[in-house]
Amino acid sequence: MTYEATAVPPGLEAHLKSPSYRLAATDPDFLMGDSMRGVRFLMEYAKAEEALRAWGVRSTLVVFGSARVGADGEGRHAFWYEQARLFGKIASERGGALRGSPGQPRDNVIATGGGPGIMQAANQGAHEAGAPSVGFNVTLPHEQYPNAWSTPELTFRFHYFAMRKMHLAMRANALVVFPGGFGTLDELFELLTLRQTGKAPPIPIVLFDRAYWTSVINFDALIEHGMVKASDMDLFAYADDAESVWRCLLEGGLKPGEEIV
Repeated sequence: MTYEATAVPPGLEAHLKSPSYRLAATDPDFLMGDSMRGVRFLMEYAKAEEALRAWGVRSTLVVFGSARVGADGEGRHAFWYEQARLFGKIASERGGALRGSPGQPRDNVIATGGGPGIMQAANQGAHEAGAPSVGFNVTLPHEQYPNAWSTPELTFRFHYFAMRKMHLAMRANALVVFPGGFGTLDELFELLTLRQTGKAPPIPIVLFDRAYWTSVINFDALIEHGMVKASDMDLFAYADDAESVWRCLLEGGLKPGEEIV
């Protein structure tokens, strides 16, 4: 059966132009309203989930670190950048990210916050290995563009920090934390808390550059004041070069190519 187009009956112009007459799924004002906040949250989950499944990304190695560290930086910055790049390459070559043929998912795919600095370095290393990598970018007051090295089809932009963090954590086989500031500390302690409370599986967590981390966080003082147990220090390890990071991950239980718990 076919239908012929008919002229708009007179007197309906205002009705047809009213926002209430728009299809809900194509009404940006409605979708961006307060009442749809939960729906937008779900959409941010589902969109990234669908793309990651399409690429066969079963598990990730999450790399955190400062966006302010560059390859041409002063002092330790250049070293941190180079080691993050090298780790991204090592992990991608040895961890299972180069797989992905039918029936063979990709494991231990490098995943970062998708921005510049340390995040860029880790994505760059994965790219140099010929492996895909993930960039979970977030909208900020001052526009932050994704770095050029994450796989375009696996580069996402989030509005909600909480959903971005969920995607960073939910497939993580391990966490590698390079020197960083407030954002890096936020992400580190969130994952440590999930591990401490048993809300996350027993994944290895490695802090890169012991001298940096022990200078900015007095973990011993937390123990001394009874804020954490001495055994909580076993939740993470230190490493000072890319090869040592990989070794710590293996010693911490990482299984190349093995599915997350």
